[in-house]
Amino acid sequence: MMRLAIRTLHFRKGGFIATFIAVVFGTAIVMACGGLMETGIRSNVEPQRLAAAPIVVTGQQSHKPPGADEDTDAFVLTELVGVPVELLTKLRAVEGITGVIGDRSFTAPLVTPSGPVVAEGHNWASAALAPYKLVSGHAPRVGEVVSTSGRLGSRVSVLVNGTAERFTVGGIAAAPAGHTFFSETDAARLSRMPDRYADVGVLVAPGTDLGAVKERIEALGNLTASSGVDRGLAEHPGTTGQREALIAIAGSFGGIAVMTMMFVVASTLALSAQHREREFALLRGIGTTPGQVRRMILGEGLLVALPAVVVGVLPGMALGRFLFEQLAEHGVASSVISFYQGLIPFAAGAGGAILAVIGAALIAARKSAKIKPVQALMESSLQRKWFSWVRLIAGLLFLGGGLALLIVTATVMVGPLAGATAGPSILCWSIGVALLGPFWTKAALLLWRWPVQLFSRVNGRLAIRNVSVRSVAVSAAVMPVMLAVSISTANLYMQTTQVDAASKAFTRDLNADVVLTSATGMSPQLVQQVRAVPGVSGASAYVRSTGVIDEPRNAPFDDDGAPLVGVDAQDANGPAPVRVTAGSLSGLTGSTVALPEYVAQKIGRAVGSTITVTMGDGTSVKLRVVATFAAERGYESIVLPAALVTAHTTDGLVRQILVRADPGARPALTKLAAAHPGVQVADREALVSANAEDQKTQAWVNYMLVGMLIAYTAVSVVNTLVSTTLRRRREFALQRLTGSTRSQVLRMLTAEGTLITLSGITLGTLVALACLLPFSAKVANDLPTGPLWIYLLIIGTAALLTFTSTLVPALTSLRHSPTQPTHAD
Repeated sequence: MMRLAIRTLHFRKGGFIATFIAVVFGTAIVMACGGLMETGIRSNVEPQRLAAAPIVVTGQQSHKPPGADEDTDAFVLTELVGVPVELLTKLRAVEGITGVIGDRSFTAPLVTPSGPVVAEGHNWASAALAPYKLVSGHAPRVGEVVSTSGRLGSRVSVLVNGTAERFTVGGIAAAPAGHTFFSETDAARLSRMPDRYADVGVLVAPGTDLGAVKERIEALGNLTASSGVDRGLAEHPGTTGQREALIAIAGSFGGIAVMTMMFVVASTLALSAQHREREFALLRGIGTTPGQVRRMILGEGLLVALPAVVVGVLPGMALGRFLFEQLAEHGVASSVISFYQGLIPFAAGAGGAILAVIGAALIAARKSAKIKPVQALMESSLQRKWFSWVRLIAGLLFLGGGLALLIVTATVMVGPLAGATAGPSILCWSIGVALLGPFWTKAALLLWRWPVQLFSRVNGRLAIRNVSVRSVAVSAAVMPVMLAVSISTANLYMQTTQVDAASKAFTRDLNADVVLTSATGMSPQLVQQVRAVPGVSGASAYVRSTGVIDEPRNAPFDDDGAPLVGVDAQDANGPAPVRVTAGSLSGLTGSTVALPEYVAQKIGRAVGSTITVTMGDGTSVKLRVVATFAAERGYESIVLPAALVTAHTTDGLVRQILVRADPGARPALTKLAAAHPGVQVADREALVSANAEDQKTQAWVNYMLVGMLIAYTAVSVVNTLVSTTLRRRREFALQRLTGSTRSQVLRMLTAEGTLITLSGITLGTLVALACLLPFSAKVANDLPTGPLWIYLLIIGTAALLTFTSTLVPALTSLRHSPTQPTHAD
């Protein structure tokens, strides 16, 4: 049967090319997601500035709340913890260590005529960890720097703690741009943490057992010792959080991609087998056993899948790297992480594609192998039967899964978390509807048959009769359109709805008229200068971080911690977006906190009670509740004094200052901002945009990933419709022999395409709404929001694909004489 399968490939190119294309694209997408997953799991960052140290010691960048279960994941601290200076003496005493070098790292942007340039400052002693060496000049003294460019004796202006300071260039070092080295005295003063080093490089004698030394170091307590490629993570601590985001994105999207690939490959191969019922009937008629037919179909599928998998490797590698570069460019992944795409992603892509082909081939062969020869000849001329208990049960299970996820979304999930169940529900609904496609297609055709007949007259009536008689075959064309419309509409409008809801939740209580912003940071003292400007009625620093509530333990935040927002004490008309419901923000100073109303009720706290919070740098603080405020569910933040939050951030700077001011105060604010390099005055929209930046980044990532799925389902649409149209060449020839012209046949096909498009769009829209309505009700307490042009573009693309895939192959077929012999693909 394998020899027969090989010969069949030569004469049945159309169906096998469609399967080949589906497998190639599916392999590439799954491989790309596998590459992202492997990259996230490895998170290998080659050490550069600390490369000369065999071991790098950092503070423990994780925190597990006291009394938490062993299964509770440790919270990744978002701010730098550092290594206490007094521990260096203990480190030098550890057996096997020959030297210890502390590294101070802090932001030190260089002031240029065009504005501040982002740069890092370090103590000169840490240059030996690279090693970076002097090209000219000498090591920096107090008031001097070693730069990577410029000339000796020149003066440079450096933004330190938001204030410009002048230094003399005492030396030039061979080091990458963006690094400036200071004396130990200046570095300790400017780093804002004179009692802590950012990290410590440990030197050991050749041949020393690094594993044993690391164990001795970590035994000192609250320290992490890294060697090998893990030193890069110590050099770039922010990559730890991005690692988890990369794994989550790759895992969720990869799972959806695998399911979509299996569905598309299965439907393509099943349609190809369906179009060959007459051939299988003849094989059965001459004595071929059901087992032989199954082996032939399976052999054909594997003969197509294996080379398709090989071809899909190259685009899969390119696509994986492209996706990683895009994620790094938009801040979702760190650009310093090394991209990996080894055997595991290849095995996932190849294995998923081959399993999809094997499963689809066995399903497709089931009917063809078991059907009786005479019955098969009848079925091949006009397919009417589609119902089977396996298909019915599978379809109902998927629809039940979609309904269960809808109920969970509507009753359990809160705010943005609703996407965790709403996202998978769209696949359940889509696959459930597709498995019961003929039933839903008939229902949609009943809706659209009369309008189409009204506007298309004779050709419309003929088209309606065709699709009514061929409803099972037509459903194979309608379902890919439904899949493309439902997946794209649901996923895109989920993102637009969530971004809009986040913006509304933030701006609902925002009283600021103007905002001062700085990409390089402002000194907290600038707030006092803003308040002194005539016409300013209120000003507040606005600082963000992340922490975790240690006590009580039932705080309603996820494993990523609680968002911390720092604002200054203010009255009811203050600029910060906080609408107080109990207590007052006028007492928000020192160790105090304001809690969202829902959070306070959940943890059993009220004004005057206390909670314990671990800040972003691992410091535990006991806070007294001075107020509760209204907040949208799912968008709650803990509000603390700006000075407290700033003191526990890595750079200790303020990025935004909220201002309530008269319109006439704008020139004076602009003049004040001009005196501070990098500070700009903007409208409140700038603050809203900055607040929604994370949402917009996540939305962009989803747009990109969903776009690939849309393109893949578009392949299914084209494959199905082209194959279905080419199969009807004999029907077109018969119509022409009975007097129909080519234009009449094309008008009939146009009417059929209209019915297919309208049916697919209708079903796809209803499936999307089954996901969007409960999601938007929980996220925004409203209907889905987003530009109308997105939906118009989706349905326009679906229509274009449908008509192109139907009319272009039909035109090709109609060029030939109706008496010319044809064979059906």
